[in-house]
Amino acid sequence: MTPFTSTRAKSVTAHGELALIALIRRWLGNASPRSPFGIGDDCAVIPPTKNQQLVTTDPVIHGQHFDDTVPPRAVGAKLLKRNLSDIAAMGGRPVAAVVSLALAPNTSVMWLRGFYLGLANCARRHGVKIVGGDITQGPRGFFGAFLTLHGESTGQRVVTRTGARVGDAILVTGRLGGSRAGHHYKFTPRLAEGAWLARQKDVVAMMDVSDGIAKDIRALTPQGAIASVWPPSIPVSAAAGTASGQSRRPAWMHALTDGEDYELLVVIRARTDPFEFTKRWSRHFATSLQPIGRFTRRLSPGHVDWRSLQGYEHLR
Repeated sequence: MTPFTSTRAKSVTAHGELALIALIRRWLGNASPRSPFGIGDDCAVIPPTKNQQLVTTDPVIHGQHFDDTVPPRAVGAKLLKRNLSDIAAMGGRPVAAVVSLALAPNTSVMWLRGFYLGLANCARRHGVKIVGGDITQGPRGFFGAFLTLHGESTGQRVVTRTGARVGDAILVTGRLGGSRAGHHYKFTPRLAEGAWLARQKDVVAMMDVSDGIAKDIRALTPQGAIASVWPPSIPVSAAAGTASGQSRRPAWMHALTDGEDYELLVVIRARTDPFEFTKRWSRHFATSLQPIGRFTRRLSPGHVDWRSLQGYEHLR
């Protein structure tokens, strides 16, 4: 379903900004608290906590992050879930979000209603309050939604990307690749998994896989090291297998380069047996956690040569 309409009476311009904000409040329902803790003031008030504060932001833009084949409710949910995945990657819990819109004058009110209903349902499911935002007019045919999510740590620490050392093991949750077949908006953020991992002293670094491991692994790799990954160990999705049949590239390459997996890439201490660690994990989660390699000084024969692979890179 397209976000746009050729009928003015069905567009956002038939309502205007103030009436549209009133509709958004109605669509969000109890996912948005009353002012000053929600929509209505110059700023929303978020009560303080003793935990470390987390902030992240991600958009969804028509033609970039979704197209007309994606239902509007799924687009609203994807906007929040992209941000939830960042919170999960640091072992946190989400708290509150603000959403800003850049709307073309021909944006469909019916489509926007579906978008907000999907956003509100996802927010309730994950305990997030939508506390404010902004609306501005964009060029004709443009839809962009920009969400900033506030969260907090679930314990004494947050897990960053910078704790890995040579010898540490690399693991990944779930299965990878072929996200354009639908996973890019149907995924589940790994919030419970991330919070559990943050409580394990064996875990030294973590991030979510949004642009493909071929790109994202670089942010975890310690200086002077390389990620030595054995291709048969990579957990490949069925969609990656289908993509492989179309591209004639190995399915594991799709798993490393397609992006928008929203799984967790995890690094554990060298002295920790990764298979014993995954046994401990499996007592808590049905989601798989697969060891795929280690950080080493030199690339092992037969392992992935990262120079020939590239994940998604913006502005290229």
